[in-house]
Amino acid sequence: MPIFRTRTSRRAGAALSAAAVLLCVATPPAQATADTGAVAAFLQAAMNEQRFEQVLDLAPPTSPQARALAGVVDKDAKTAADYARLFAAAADPKPIVQQPQLDVTVLELDRQGRPLSSGTVLMSPQYPQGIAVPVDRNFHTDQVRYRQWDDAGWYANQGKGTIDIVPGRENAPIDFMLPYPASVLKLMVTFGVLRLVDKGEIKLDDTYDYQPTTLSSLCGGPTSNTIGAYMDASITSSSNAGTCALVKLLHDRGAVDELNQTFQDLGLETMQLKNTNPANGGRWSNPVTMSSLDTAKLLALVNGVPGTAWTAPNGKPVTGEVLSAASRQVFKKLLDEQGFNDMLSTTNRCGSAYPTAGIPQRVNSRWVAADGTVTVEGNKFGKDVRPCNKQAQVTFGHKTGWVGNSGADAGIVKSLPGKAGRHYVVVAITNLGTQYVDANRPATEPGTYPVAFTEKLAKLGSAIDRYETTWYARRNAN
Repeated sequence: MPIFRTRTSRRAGAALSAAAVLLCVATPPAQATADTGAVAAFLQAAMNEQRFEQVLDLAPPTSPQARALAGVVDKDAKTAADYARLFAAAADPKPIVQQPQLDVTVLELDRQGRPLSSGTVLMSPQYPQGIAVPVDRNFHTDQVRYRQWDDAGWYANQGKGTIDIVPGRENAPIDFMLPYPASVLKLMVTFGVLRLVDKGEIKLDDTYDYQPTTLSSLCGGPTSNTIGAYMDASITSSSNAGTCALVKLLHDRGAVDELNQTFQDLGLETMQLKNTNPANGGRWSNPVTMSSLDTAKLLALVNGVPGTAWTAPNGKPVTGEVLSAASRQVFKKLLDEQGFNDMLSTTNRCGSAYPTAGIPQRVNSRWVAADGTVTVEGNKFGKDVRPCNKQAQVTFGHKTGWVGNSGADAGIVKSLPGKAGRHYVVVAITNLGTQYVDANRPATEPGTYPVAFTEKLAKLGSAIDRYETTWYARRNAN
C-alpha cells in the first residue's frame, strides 16, 4: 500500500485535564483503593493525545470503495487480501469526515482477579474529546443510551444510531452508537459453547458434523471436526468457518436465546448474539452487539473471580462459577494462544519502525517458527519476534477483530514472572478498521500480512500498560 501524507488541522482546544474529567469507578467497599477515579481521567487524556481524527479514509462516503462495502450481510466475510485489493485503488484517501467512534474500558484487578476499579471512555462526533461513563459499585451503568451500529448512519447522522440496544434508556444522558465488534464476537460464542459443556449437553471431544442448509462466503461448506477443534480455530486463528460451525451448533441446541438471556442475567445487557442464521451460523452483522464495559466484565469472569464479582440488576450475585474452573482454563488457554497480536499489542511485527510497539506481550510459541517469524494459518508477519519475546513484560490473553469499519481488541493482561506487576482487562471497540490508515503507513512488504489498524491504537495500548504498571506498584506498596 502506498504512503499517503496529508496535513490535518489540530482540533481546537486541548484535551481536558484530569481534574475536569468526569470520573467513573466502581469499587466495592472491602476493596477500596486510593486511586478511585484515576483510570477514567487517565484514559480520556490518553485517547485525546492520540488524535484519532487524523487518520485517513480509504473508502470515503462517495467513493467506489464505499459503494462496494455497502449492504454487506456477513460483515466478516472479506479477507485481508480482499480488503487490500479493494483499497489498492484508493489513490486519493481523504481525512476521516468526523471524530471516530471509540469505546474503551480498563478494568483493574487485584492479584486474585477481583475487579477493583474501572474506567470507560466513549469518543464520537458527539463527544469529540471523549466522555467518561459513570458506573455504580457493580460496574454497571444505566447512563448510556446504547445504539446499534449503522454503517451509513454513522456518516449521515453524526454518529448517532437509531436502534436501541437496551430498552428503557431513551432519557439516558449519554447517547452512543456501539461499533460492530467484528471477530471479538467469538468470545460470546465460545462462552455459549462452554456453558453447554458445563451442563453436560456436549463434550469438547464430541464430533460435530457441520451441515449448512444454505451456503455463505463467510462460512463455507460442510465440515466435520471435534467441538474443541472448532473452538480452537475460532479463537486462536480467528477462523470464521470454525465459528460458523459453533454458532450453528448453538442454534441446533436451541441455545442462542438462552445465551442472550444469560448475558442479561449477568448484567451484561449490551452483549447480544442476535440475528445470526440458524441454517449456516453466519449473517454476522450489526445486530450483534458488545460494549467494551460488558466485554471487560465477561473477561473478568473468564479470568476467575473469587466470591461475588458484582450484583446483577436483577439482584442476584454474579460469581466466576458462571463457568466451571475447567471451562475457564480452556477459555484462557485459547486466549493466550491467539495468534493475531497486531492492535493494542503489535509484537507480531517486532522491530518494525511501523507500527509502533503496543502492549509488551509475549507471542505464544505455537506460532513462532525456527527463524523467529510468526505465521498464523498462512498469514505471514515476517518479523523475528524472539527479541521482543525476550523483553516481554506480560501475557495478553486476547481476541482481536476487524472489518473495514471495525477494529476491536479485548483481553486479560498479566505480568510475567520477575516483571513489574500488573493485572487488568482492556477492551477497545472502534470503527477504525482496515478502511482507516495513518499518513505515515508504509507499503506492505510483499508476501506479508498487511497492517490492519492505525498504529494510534498500539500507542494507546502501550500508554495503558505503562499506567497500569504504575497503578499496580503504588497500590501494592500500601
